[in-house]
Amino acid sequence: MNVLSGSTSSRPDLDWSQLKETIVMLNLAVTQIDQSMNEGNSSVSTLSKSFTGLATNLSDIQSSIAQLNQKDESSEKMKLIIEGSTSTALDKVHSAIIAFQFYDKLSQRLDHVSQSLSALTALISNPTDLYSPIAWQGLQETIRSKYTMEEERQMFDKVISGVPIEEALIEFNLDMANKIASEEDEIELF
Repeated sequence: MNVLSGSTSSRPDLDWSQLKETIVMLNLAVTQIDQSMNEGNSSVSTLSKSFTGLATNLSDIQSSIAQLNQKDESSEKMKLIIEGSTSTALDKVHSAIIAFQFYDKLSQRLDHVSQSLSALTALISNPTDLYSPIAWQGLQETIRSKYTMEEERQMFDKVISGVPIEEALIEFNLDMANKIASEEDEIELF
C-alpha cells in the first residue's frame, strides 16, 4: 500500500498545507463521481435491455391472446406460451426495479459530491478557515458523515489517509461486488 507521507489535517505539522488538503479532497470527489457514473452506465444499460425484453414479451402475449380467440386445438399450447412470457416479463420488471435503485444511488452520490464541493468552496473562500487544520478536519468529518454505505466511508478513510485513488477504488469495487453478490435477491425501493 503506497500511502502519502507527511502532514494531514488530523496530524498537522510545519509541512501542513491547505493545497495538499484541497488536492486530496478534490481527488476524493473525482473518485466518487467516476464510480457513480460507472454504476449509472451499467444501470441504464440494464434498464434498456430489461424494457426491450419486456416489450418483446408483451408482444408475444398479445399475439398469443389473438390466437387463443380462434379456439383451435392449440389453445393449451398458447396458454403455456402466455405463462412463460408473463413470467419472463415479471423477471424483466424485477431487473428494471433493481436498475432504478442503482440510479437512485447515483443521484444521491452526485448530490453528496455537489454538497461537498460547495462546502470545500466555502472553506477555501474563508481566509480564516483556509489555513486552519481544524476547519479542514471538520470539513472532512462533515463529508464523511454524509456517506450512507460503510464501503464509501472506508474508501473515504483510505483516500484521506493517503492511499492512492486507484487502489482505494479497486478495493471499493471489490467490496461492492461482494456486497451485491450477497444481497442479490433483495429489493428495496427508495
